[in-house]
Amino acid sequence: MNPTAIVAEDEATLRQQLVEQLGQLWPELNVVAEAADGIAALRLLGEHRPDILFLDIQMPGATGLEVARQANGRSRVVFVTAYDEHAVTAFEQGAVDYVLKPISAARLFTTVTRLKERLGSPPPRLDAVLPAIGPATPKNWLRWINASVGQNLRLITVDEIVYFQADNKYTRVVTAEGEALIRKPLKELAEELDPNQFWQIHRSTMVNVAAVAGVTRDFRGRMMVKLKGRAETLHVSDSYTHLFRQM
Repeated sequence: MNPTAIVAEDEATLRQQLVEQLGQLWPELNVVAEAADGIAALRLLGEHRPDILFLDIQMPGATGLEVARQANGRSRVVFVTAYDEHAVTAFEQGAVDYVLKPISAARLFTTVTRLKERLGSPPPRLDAVLPAIGPATPKNWLRWINASVGQNLRLITVDEIVYFQADNKYTRVVTAEGEALIRKPLKELAEELDPNQFWQIHRSTMVNVAAVAGVTRDFRGRMMVKLKGRAETLHVSDSYTHLFRQM
């Protein structure tokens, strides 16, 4: 079978140029998908499991370094970068290659030649390489999760999530379109989510503030949250009612 690749680059013109030059230099290479941001690249990585990833280091949603961490040992990585000093250190370790912006056909030919030579061996681990390319990723709030939907694994961005709710050994992940399950407990999620975006309103529930349509009281006088895109309401514990005083 012909080798497969994904090209992830947020500059549309540069992405098109790279795909066209790859087609000329390596006609057997099958570019199965293109991504304009890091979140799309992560989804496509899980969907296609390509042999090779061409990754812009700086992309919206998730950086090329974050995508490469997910591809560690699964795909060969080529970084597309404007910063020579970032790439050379990693390239000297032999685990990844790089292409500088603006793209040079001669440099890309060298990269293609090296990739062809290495395709017969498993993709290398990148644990020692990625810190050399850039500083360790600072602690950022969680931006996406991998959740089970039936027998399938789906990547869901936190912006899509209406609320989380503890459910025995699992946590329900509820979006406007449906539900999924993850094994991570709610307490652990609370430490990883932006507290300005997700409010804990009950010991078993966290809600996306952007998904709150309003608050009301039930016949017992308990505060309830009304949601955008969902018919159900969520109970607010007394200890969390202060969050909604400004509403």
